[in-house]
Amino acid sequence: MQVSVEKTSELSRKMTVSVPEEVVQEKMAARLKSLARSVKIDGFRPGKVPQHVVEKMYGDRVRGEIAGDLIQSTYFEALQDQNLRPAGHPHIHPTDEADGFKYTAEFEVYPEISLEGVEHIEVSRPVASVQDADVDGMIEKLRAQKKTWNVVERESKEHDRVMISFSGTSEDENFTDGKVENYPVEIGAKQMIPGFEENLISLKAGDSKTFDVSFPEEYGNEKLAGKTAVFEVEAVTVEEPVLPEIDEAFIKAYGVEDGSVDSFRADIKNNMERELDQALRGKLKNAVMDALYEKIQITVPNTLVDQEIENMMKPYIETAKRQKMKLEDLKLPRDAFEEQAKRRVALGLILGEIIHKNEIKIDDNKVRSTIEDMAKSYERPEDVVNWYYSDESRLNDVQQMVLEDQTIEWLVARAKVSEEKVNFNDVMGKQQ
Repeated sequence: MQVSVEKTSELSRKMTVSVPEEVVQEKMAARLKSLARSVKIDGFRPGKVPQHVVEKMYGDRVRGEIAGDLIQSTYFEALQDQNLRPAGHPHIHPTDEADGFKYTAEFEVYPEISLEGVEHIEVSRPVASVQDADVDGMIEKLRAQKKTWNVVERESKEHDRVMISFSGTSEDENFTDGKVENYPVEIGAKQMIPGFEENLISLKAGDSKTFDVSFPEEYGNEKLAGKTAVFEVEAVTVEEPVLPEIDEAFIKAYGVEDGSVDSFRADIKNNMERELDQALRGKLKNAVMDALYEKIQITVPNTLVDQEIENMMKPYIETAKRQKMKLEDLKLPRDAFEEQAKRRVALGLILGEIIHKNEIKIDDNKVRSTIEDMAKSYERPEDVVNWYYSDESRLNDVQQMVLEDQTIEWLVARAKVSEEKVNFNDVMGKQQ
């Protein structure tokens, strides 16, 4: 076997593998001899078919099978011989010639990664705590979740709910399929397109109003995106929100058995602190990732980027299938995912190199505590723990997550860390 490698770009390689004809003939002879013992050909007794007859009838097929076997058996040997680490599957181009069998394998290799300076990255660590005012705000949100509505005989205002009947036209075409009857809209909830809800302020039951509103450029319906629409609206009823009292019944509904305000506030604060801790660790992790991505510049294999883009698109495709949409109607351009995919691949390779070079091992105790933390929110936590440990792939997902977190901790312990004081809402705003 002869192997030669051509570097066609920074990460692309073209490897040519040649196998002498005598090796091919030797393998063919053994295969044909074995075949002669089992084939049935008219005019010959089983096992008595001459070799040249078998070769004439099955030679091309056998040579093709030998070619496939040779690719399987020599490809990884050739990679090892040339000290190459392919990223993704190769493109194989076989050529069968008189002097032997030859094929070229085109593939990308993993980049060489220099970790110089990785132990001295600079990151900002957000620091926050749960204050009484934050607990007050959370209680108000819980009250709002259980609010009821009371019909009022006055003009509508912010946070009221208006029951409307309406129709909409754009470019003289009705797009609401006639008139929509008795549709509830909470003013300020931002459930309608921008500008619509504001036009419902100061309406009383029985009032009518016509107004123009423009659909956003990125609106889901292509026919309406960016277009101006004329809405004709009639207010049917106006309702004001009624928040429940924070009494024993309200508190017990959230699982606080003694129904006391103090226990309720303590329970809420504990939950908020747990969520805040997770969010702060997530923000620190993102800061470390940002610093790594900026510090360690690498070229990423296109094949890995393509795989990551496919993974990122899967949830959208699965949703489209459930909704019985045509995939071509999704309009998911590759470049919309490309930058994020490159970042994910690059960071994955960088973290992998850090783990390898510094021999960071998975802490089984941390894996166990992570699974137990995830199980706490379920009714039977022990069943959830057993569920993870009963399946190797599920357990492996958690192990990889923990190993990544351990690597972040390793980096933070060696980084130049500055603290930034922030408040609860700054951290949790998007999550809430």
